[in-house]
Amino acid sequence: MKGGIVSWHPDPSAPRFVPPPGAIDAHCHVFGPAARFPFSPKAKYHPADAGPDQLFALRDRLGFLRNVIVQASCHGTDNAAVIDAIARSDGRARGVAVVDPAIDDAALAMLDAGGIRGVRFNFLKRLVDDAPKAPLLDVARRIAPLGWHILVYFEADILAELRPFLEAIPVPIVIDHMGRPDVAQGPAGPDMRALRDLMEGRADISVKVTCPDRLDASGPPWTAFADAVAPLVADYPDRVLWGTDWPHPNMQGSIPDDGALVDMIPRIAPTAALRHKLLIDNPMRLYWPELMAPSAAMSRSVARNQLSPSSRSRVE
Repeated sequence: MKGGIVSWHPDPSAPRFVPPPGAIDAHCHVFGPAARFPFSPKAKYHPADAGPDQLFALRDRLGFLRNVIVQASCHGTDNAAVIDAIARSDGRARGVAVVDPAIDDAALAMLDAGGIRGVRFNFLKRLVDDAPKAPLLDVARRIAPLGWHILVYFEADILAELRPFLEAIPVPIVIDHMGRPDVAQGPAGPDMRALRDLMEGRADISVKVTCPDRLDASGPPWTAFADAVAPLVADYPDRVLWGTDWPHPNMQGSIPDDGALVDMIPRIAPTAALRHKLLIDNPMRLYWPELMAPSAAMSRSVARNQLSPSSRSRVE
């Protein structure tokens, strides 16, 4: 799309850190190409094209094997661009969709066949309009037989308000960008404590420890982010994922170097064992469980069984 917003680095550096073989970039997006995949009439931003060829070239440059492509809000509930990118990945990408709550089961099955493994609920008011929560819970119930999860994006100041809704979701949950905490508060600050309290409430909540460029106002090398997030990774090693967030929607005013983002990984996951869980084991369990050992692939259902009956049955 000519004249669209460019929010990604034109020539990211080669990272010093070498990801382990099989590493997964578990949070990225594609934009268009708009000529084939138009943006939603409700889109709050209109980016330039950033298609699968660019994404996969970056994947190879940074040293990753696989991608998880999350539907960007600019495409609304039309997931065609994500499905197309997955189809072009030679089996090395899976996706997370955004759906209309009225979607039928046949359409969900088609998304599943296309490589979708989750649905994103976005509560950032600057990006999406308000939506009733009861229909979203119905979507969550209907994706349970598919083995999908719910990816939830919100800002830290509404977490307390969202707690009853989150506790009512009957499938595993992944929290986008940790719920955007104020990392300047440190690892024991109120935002990180609230996130930990949420995670303690049910065993099947994971978080994406992503976006130092969004969350650390001090700028590179994002020391406040590293200091706040490393203890979370250490304490919840089986419940964390990582991703570039390329092509960094709405970051055109402060475009991050993707190589520098990769170099954050050993700062928040300082051991090889932690990095293997962060970059391979945990995303594989959610997105490629069929490629894992049976015992590992079952862990998602085990975690769901650990939910309290009230959490499983509560409806907002």
